[in-house]
Amino acid sequence: MSATLPRLGITMGDPAGVGPEITAKALATPPVASACRALVVGDGATLQATLDLLHSPLRLHAVRGLTECAFAPGTIECLDLRNVDPVRLPKGAVSAEAGRAAYAYIETAVALCQGGQLDAIVTAPINKEALAAAGCAHTGHTEILARLSGTRDFAMLLVGPDLRVIHVTTHVALRRVPDLVTRDRVLGVLRLAQRAMTSLGVARPRIAVCGLNPHAGEGGLFGDEEQREIVPAVEAARREGLEVHGPLPADTLFSRARGGEFDIVVAMYHDQGHVPVKTLGFTYDQKSGAWTGLSGVNVTVGLPFLRVSVDHGTAFDRAWQGVANPESMIDAIQVAVRMLGATRAP
Repeated sequence: MSATLPRLGITMGDPAGVGPEITAKALATPPVASACRALVVGDGATLQATLDLLHSPLRLHAVRGLTECAFAPGTIECLDLRNVDPVRLPKGAVSAEAGRAAYAYIETAVALCQGGQLDAIVTAPINKEALAAAGCAHTGHTEILARLSGTRDFAMLLVGPDLRVIHVTTHVALRRVPDLVTRDRVLGVLRLAQRAMTSLGVARPRIAVCGLNPHAGEGGLFGDEEQREIVPAVEAARREGLEVHGPLPADTLFSRARGGEFDIVVAMYHDQGHVPVKTLGFTYDQKSGAWTGLSGVNVTVGLPFLRVSVDHGTAFDRAWQGVANPESMIDAIQVAVRMLGATRAP
């Protein structure tokens, strides 16, 4: 395999969930396997049990360091932390053991990125309850990665087939959102939006900003956060040369962005941005009781390294049955390769 291909560290996620399965399925896909040098950061015995469950054509190559990796066709490289007993681990359930293991995979991958041994991290899903049971106080991947890398100015970006959405706030109670939507934070996210779109190959992105309140406040009738905080941030970004539009009513903005009027949308809170992306990217089939489409990925913007993730959870109800959908993991790996290529381009 070419030494010029990007080196991606794929964290296995919560070993009790679908992470091992979607990782194995994605890396068995020829377009993915040929696009990068992938190293799964996880547990070798768990990954082997997954390959056996799937009757996968891939052979496991467990290593203790990157110098042992061969990246040979038909193999799946695994940096084996040996921290899970797949026989005893409760499958499809919350456990402190799984939470500790998932955290260790993230911590190891971050260290490898910071040491220059990996070009980017692609993360399989973790479970917040399992992390809490393991004594980890952070609410999710984004916060863990920011703390481990010493990053203060970061944001969550969702990339779907039809929408790109970056968030001012994410995992906080809705009642706290208005206090967190400040001029400085909105301006910081506008800058991160510009940076993210440049990484995706768009040199002059058209950035649209959601209002926080219904009808973007309707001139102050439904709230004044737009006038006090959002508009000053937009004006400051324009003075820096960014092409920014808004704030605009969120109930129509996403349709306009989907139609091609804007390249990226700045959402003020978690569900404002997640609902339209997942509505368009996720498809549920009631008859089979299965998600037949799971398109879309999550990018943490602002870190000193690239991190891309699937945009779904551990799916305990479907874990370890051989039926998990790898679409989002395939998308995540391909987006990581694309963003790395745009960054390296002259």
